[in-house]
Amino acid sequence: MTQTDLMPIPGAFDPVPTTRPGLVDGVTPRADGKIDLLGLPRPRIGELFAGAGLDTKAAKLRSRQVFHWIYHRGVTDFGAMTDIAKTMRPWLEARFVIGRPEVVTAQHSEDGTRKWLLSTADGHEFEMVFIPDADRGTLCVSSQVGCTLNCRFCHTGTMRLVRNLTPGEIVGQVMLARDALGEWPKGAMNGLDVEESEGDYSSDGRLLTNIVMMGMGEPLYNFDAVRDALKIVMDGEGLALSKRRITLSTSGVVPMMARAGEEIGVNLAVSLHATNKATRDEIVPINRKYGLEELLQACADYPGASNARRITFEYVMLKDKNDSDDDARELVRLIKQYKLPAKVNLIPFNPWPGAAYECSDPERIKRFAQIVFDAGISAPVRTPRGRDIDAACGQLKTAAHKMSRAELDRLAEEKQAALG
Repeated sequence: MTQTDLMPIPGAFDPVPTTRPGLVDGVTPRADGKIDLLGLPRPRIGELFAGAGLDTKAAKLRSRQVFHWIYHRGVTDFGAMTDIAKTMRPWLEARFVIGRPEVVTAQHSEDGTRKWLLSTADGHEFEMVFIPDADRGTLCVSSQVGCTLNCRFCHTGTMRLVRNLTPGEIVGQVMLARDALGEWPKGAMNGLDVEESEGDYSSDGRLLTNIVMMGMGEPLYNFDAVRDALKIVMDGEGLALSKRRITLSTSGVVPMMARAGEEIGVNLAVSLHATNKATRDEIVPINRKYGLEELLQACADYPGASNARRITFEYVMLKDKNDSDDDARELVRLIKQYKLPAKVNLIPFNPWPGAAYECSDPERIKRFAQIVFDAGISAPVRTPRGRDIDAACGQLKTAAHKMSRAELDRLAEEKQAALG
């Protein structure tokens, strides 16, 4: 594994961003000298084509074609791009690649949840999770390798933060999920303007319909890469996922919240988890830097927030810590004080070895939810998903920390044998 400096756990201070070593204008260096186009916007692809020798008009046309094939068709082989001249395809193959993060392991929960352990090209590992429901399929996307927030109830928070993920590594998670679900459009390619309905897509019964930036890491501590990746995801000529189906979750990086609303414009979720300074300082240490009042005011000011696009407050239920009737009433008071268009997701605590907390009793959770609901605020209790494969909320921690090298080698050998 390539050695990179670890980010220190910041406590009440903002971390110093660390990106992929050698990254220049979004392009990650490769040993073979080729340029990976995954995660690059269409204008940047055009610039690279021009820099490689195409004239301006040809570079613009080819960038539009290639962008469409990458993000709308899921193609990784230039040879399959049938509307590009056969003589041009080898030229592209000699200079460019269309990558994917490497899949180290893939797990499938008894409830249908899927979790993938992925590896970056420089040998760092992170996870993503797909959660199927009757009317949607949600991909939980990571933004960092590890996490710097050190929230005490969260297993991911016990990891040190190695580095930020690149736009390509973030978009790559969406691409991999679509690969695994088999949901790329099928059939002939008759031109860039062909219209396709959902009937032209095929998956295992559920399309990937929603994305939540709730995986490993704090998205707003990797703002530029998250913004650039989500712009590609929302691009109408590519993945074309509506911003209304994308949610960005933050633990409360207040200075970046307005920018997120203005420059990305997706739904906002806030990891609240407590209604007073002492408790939130303990379980969400960033509260020592950006307190509750400052956070809630930033929520009130979030661009685009309305009754039609409510802010989601995530609230993990911890026994005898934040689950009393008084806590519920104070949560209601704060939401009303700041006139927030909000709903509250109550999350039963998902245990992990060494955790300092226990989950609230079911009746206590029900009582808490009822108090909030009676005040006119939606307060659904989230059903834990993927607990049997450590894929539930707060449980993500790369399996590499739990497996021996021999076990990983054996899994790699089995994977290779299965491929042929």
